[in-house]
Amino acid sequence: MTSITAVQAVTETRRQDAGAVARWLFAVAGLVALMVVIGGLTRLTESGLSMVEWKPITGWLPPLSEAAWQAEFEKYKQFPEYQKVNIGMTLAGFQNIYWLEYIHRLLGRVIGLAFALPLVWFWLRDRIPPGMKPHLLLMFILGGSQGALGWFMVKSGLVDHPDVSHYRLTAHLGLALLIFGYLLWGGLSLLRHGRMVGLRGGGIAGWLGALVFLQILSGGLVAGMNAGLSHNTWPLMDGAFIPDGVLIMQPWWHNVFENAMTVQFQHRMGAYAVAIMAIVTALTLKGRAPTGLRHTLLTAVLLQIGLGIATLLTHVPVALGTLHQAGAVLVLGVVVTLWHDRALAAQND
Repeated sequence: MTSITAVQAVTETRRQDAGAVARWLFAVAGLVALMVVIGGLTRLTESGLSMVEWKPITGWLPPLSEAAWQAEFEKYKQFPEYQKVNIGMTLAGFQNIYWLEYIHRLLGRVIGLAFALPLVWFWLRDRIPPGMKPHLLLMFILGGSQGALGWFMVKSGLVDHPDVSHYRLTAHLGLALLIFGYLLWGGLSLLRHGRMVGLRGGGIAGWLGALVFLQILSGGLVAGMNAGLSHNTWPLMDGAFIPDGVLIMQPWWHNVFENAMTVQFQHRMGAYAVAIMAIVTALTLKGRAPTGLRHTLLTAVLLQIGLGIATLLTHVPVALGTLHQAGAVLVLGVVVTLWHDRALAAQND
């Protein structure tokens, strides 16, 4: 009887540890989601190039005096965005864009601490569930890489053209969402299974997840090229479903990444593909996946498409553009949850 009680106590302790680590991962995933939304807001307000230096260790504090603010402003004046776009900007105008980028970078540091400090605490107390340490270390490495990639992106807008590379912006967005999905998957695994669940077995939900991720990357190209600021009609584009000019560049594949019209067209077609795939997924998994989760999927996708159309028709206002980016994170989170549900079911069969 004593041995049975001891085993039960160990099992309960492990369950509690898994739950605690899961809640921590969910919290960090929430911060990453917020980071993605603020990143979109930074892009839409053209605030991202206001900080022209990267100080990952010493850059916690903003300018704290008039002289410090003026010094930052003078640095900004040495770069193309001021010289070609914001010439004549006042110090007050500079402060407006600086604060948003500062908050974006500060949140990145907060996320780093929110991950690193609990990781050390759980590790030293031997409360990390079996098999999770490599995953947590990889999450930490990816987070650090995201900071470096962010600066690599910003640097591309500090040379000649006062805008960041749309390739680097898309990579930065993609890595952020990969980290978000990884954190969410890890938390769901510990909460539902006590250890990490593999990706295999997701079936159609997994394919939908891949499609949603590609569609978000497509949105990154649209944002990076400002492709949403033209062809602001729907459902037709320049008066046609397939407009002239989508294959104007040679070789043809340059259009996929360099032609703003083609990039927007691809994003439209991707939205239709996601909608169709989401409906097929919900119908295919009827009776096998939770009804609420399937309904949430369809609602989130419908909402996101509506936001996308409204954003396009109104020439990408900051509020709608930010909501559209938030909607992308929501759709991805729902799809990852559904994918996890199917993968776990397959593992338990």
